[in-house]
Amino acid sequence: MRLVAPSLLSADFLHLSDEIKFVNEHADILHLDIMDGTLVPNISFGFSVVDALAGVCKVPMDVHLMSVNPQNYIERFAKAGAAMISFHLEAARLAGQDPSALLARIRSLGVKAGLVINPDVLVEDLYPFIKDADFILLMSVFAGFGGQSFIEATYDRLRALRREIDRQGASCMVEVDGGVTLSNADSIAAAGAQILVAGSAVFRAIDRPAAIKAIKGV
Repeated sequence: MRLVAPSLLSADFLHLSDEIKFVNEHADILHLDIMDGTLVPNISFGFSVVDALAGVCKVPMDVHLMSVNPQNYIERFAKAGAAMISFHLEAARLAGQDPSALLARIRSLGVKAGLVINPDVLVEDLYPFIKDADFILLMSVFAGFGGQSFIEATYDRLRALRREIDRQGASCMVEVDGGVTLSNADSIAAAGAQILVAGSAVFRAIDRPAAIKAIKGV
């Protein structure tokens, strides 16, 4: 069964307590985009918000680091209660960091480790790290803003990644983030995704529980 991870970026920040209660009752994972304004052209939220969420969030918190120096934040977000932490391959390269070492560092903290790429990074660049990761996150829009349209080329990238994971006999999951809707969720899952991050499609839906069920395919 596919998992749905509503993205807090699209939630109502004036009523976060109610938003988290909804996620606890209806979703599988809470996706948290940590933007630094440098790797991506936007700034979101940081430690204080995640610390507060940890006290009320009952589902796993999925921290997606969109920062140029991900190695500086791993321990702090693990301490805040993140169950999953992912970082961009592009960011590791910019920081001169070994992606395998960063993934191992995340895992050493008892947290699931993920590697992310934007749509303009070759999916083949992920292949050497598949066995080191608990999950791979393919961005289906360019990281930085919510509400963007799904990039159709993601389907081929998903299928290629899924084939390579199977070829390697690896167990890592595949997550997709960006432009996920009720109408394309089935196709995204069929192409190989197991975790679907959805922002606007969930938080701006008229019937939110029904939207999550539709994305889950149940």
